[in-house]
Amino acid sequence: MSSVITSCEHPEPLQRDDDVLNCHNDGQGRRKPGRAGSSSSSPLIYSILDVPPWYLCILMGIQHFLTALGGLVAVPLILAKDLCLQHDPLTQSYLISTIFFVSGLCTLLQVFLGVRLPILQGGTFAFVAPSLAMLSLPAWKCPEWTFNASLVNTSSPEFTEEWQKRIRELQGAIMVASCVQMLVGFSGLIGFLMRFIGPLTIAPTISLVALPLFDSAGNNAGIHWGIAAMTIFLIVLFSQYLKNVAVPVPVYGGKKKCHMSKFYLFQVFPVLLALCISWLLCFVLTVTNALPTAPTAYGHLARTDTKGNVLSQAPWFRFPYPGQWGLPTISLAGVFGIIAGVISSMVESVGDYYACARLVGAPPPPRHAVNRGIGIEGLGCLLAGAWGTGNGTTSYSENVGALGITRVGSRMVMVAAGCLLLLMGVFGKIGAAFATIPTPVIGGMFLVMFGVITAVGISNLQYVDMNSSRNLFIFGFSIYCGLAIPSWVNNNSEKLQTGILQLDQVIQVLLTTGMFVGGFLGFLLDNTIPGSLEERGLLVWNQIQEESEETTKALEVYRLPCGIGTKSCTSTCTQYLPFWPRLEAGKGERGMNLLACLFQDPSGEPPKGATETKL
Repeated sequence: MSSVITSCEHPEPLQRDDDVLNCHNDGQGRRKPGRAGSSSSSPLIYSILDVPPWYLCILMGIQHFLTALGGLVAVPLILAKDLCLQHDPLTQSYLISTIFFVSGLCTLLQVFLGVRLPILQGGTFAFVAPSLAMLSLPAWKCPEWTFNASLVNTSSPEFTEEWQKRIRELQGAIMVASCVQMLVGFSGLIGFLMRFIGPLTIAPTISLVALPLFDSAGNNAGIHWGIAAMTIFLIVLFSQYLKNVAVPVPVYGGKKKCHMSKFYLFQVFPVLLALCISWLLCFVLTVTNALPTAPTAYGHLARTDTKGNVLSQAPWFRFPYPGQWGLPTISLAGVFGIIAGVISSMVESVGDYYACARLVGAPPPPRHAVNRGIGIEGLGCLLAGAWGTGNGTTSYSENVGALGITRVGSRMVMVAAGCLLLLMGVFGKIGAAFATIPTPVIGGMFLVMFGVITAVGISNLQYVDMNSSRNLFIFGFSIYCGLAIPSWVNNNSEKLQTGILQLDQVIQVLLTTGMFVGGFLGFLLDNTIPGSLEERGLLVWNQIQEESEETTKALEVYRLPCGIGTKSCTSTCTQYLPFWPRLEAGKGERGMNLLACLFQDPSGEPPKGATETKL
């Protein structure tokens, strides 16, 4: 998503005094000199186990919330049309508030009980494609009258049942598919499967999360191409051309109680700034009547008053609760489609765990932490289904990138972000405000975000030998089939009818989910066509996994709260649980091999007791 937009290329997004940059926390709110254990070129201000002052936790938590804001708001807005809610911004605001609340709850679960790294959890685009495929089935297509704003009475029982039965179907599919994810995580199956999943599987899977959404992005931007183009221009300007421009801001603290410091505003908040400026321009054009007032005229939906009454209608406080849309329903087609999204989400999350550990000064996550993290993500998807967000949850790559920018890797900062998300989900006016964003502004943001997601998927090929005709064939064939087959099935669904309705629906949902088609072909071909581990890009990945064994440092970072998982709290029974932290004899020295590469003294010498290894 915006992980590429909020780039980490600049070493110092926020310039501070030397006494701040060269200090980190001692775990009790006090700062002490020295490195924070970062594996990056510059020291961390706070490492994962440090506890910054409460006010810094709140400020950095707000930044993580703003970083994830684009993705959190985008998911409900994409689903709105196929849920028959395109003319009901009030319900859209309820969905946005619900996804805020559930994301905060899942973030706290992941930080305290999951992988225990500072990773924010939020709605995932991996579930959007199968959700849209399921809602495109003939039984779930919206009636024609729901596309006419003059015929939609949002308070009528008929309309309420029309959209709620669709989201209940999504809820049931997500809840069942989440049980599969919990099984894969808590059983340790994910650790076993990762040895067969390489970049040639990951690249087409993640790329095809966003590529099929070009139609949705284009239609939204096409409401007013001028507004959409300006939004795109501002995002590109801020994130690419002005990212190294420092803005003076007043700062209180340090040696000088109140002084000016330089903050790389455009690098940290490019999407938010562009969205607000475009939104403000649409408001000005609406007030001056420069935009057409006729509902059928081109550009009418760029006006800010088309959804203006949603702010007055939304309550100040609204507490989301499980089953707020009714009892979930289940269909076989929906479950299989969402499972395809679950697989994609798990693959992406494992990569995020390793990236996050590297940025926050922690050892690479051992297998028990990865298993537990995926299991807790499955629990998060179960909660998201129960609450009715219309989506699941996954680790947010853009927030992992923000850790590299801020150089604050404290776990408590992410706890603050999770609490802030819970709070934002309870304030109904907050969700209503985001639901009033003009459609072409959303379309311009989609064009950039979906392009970045596609590029993130393709970037996994950096580990693969792309001079190999084998790899070129696998990737090209997987991507092309992931686009061509769903397109053909959508236009010729009657030719795949077997006479069994449930089987027909399963086949149609799976074959119209490009991410499943491309990922399955990539996995199948990569594991059957002969090729060396180095050629396939698996050599470094497998080596890191094998050498990321339990060490004292890893146990300290990845153990459960309240001392659970230490020797004093580990019984003979728990050693057989694949998600339980344990320190096994004979592995401490081997685990230091990778630490020797990640953590070096300022002199360049490896830590004592570390043995030499080659990566």
